[in-house]
Amino acid sequence: MAYVITSPCKDEKAAECVEVCPVDCIHGDDEMYYIDPDTCIECGACEPVCPVEAIYQQDLVPDEEKEYIEINANFYK
Repeated sequence: MAYVITSPCKDEKAAECVEVCPVDCIHGDDEMYYIDPDTCIECGACEPVCPVEAIYQQDLVPDEEKEYIEINANFYK
């Protein structure tokens, strides 16, 4: 189950998650970062370093943030 970056990341882009990812699966645009669900190895290194608590395991994404599962995946299509 991949990790997902949600709305608290919008316009934040602190980048600690990018620095700790061992497989380089986190990339972004001008708005926020996204996790590639096909590359993520589910190590969890990104979650505790996020200063805005925007990262969740896919199955633990809050209901109000579920759209970000698709948003993250679509960024890599």
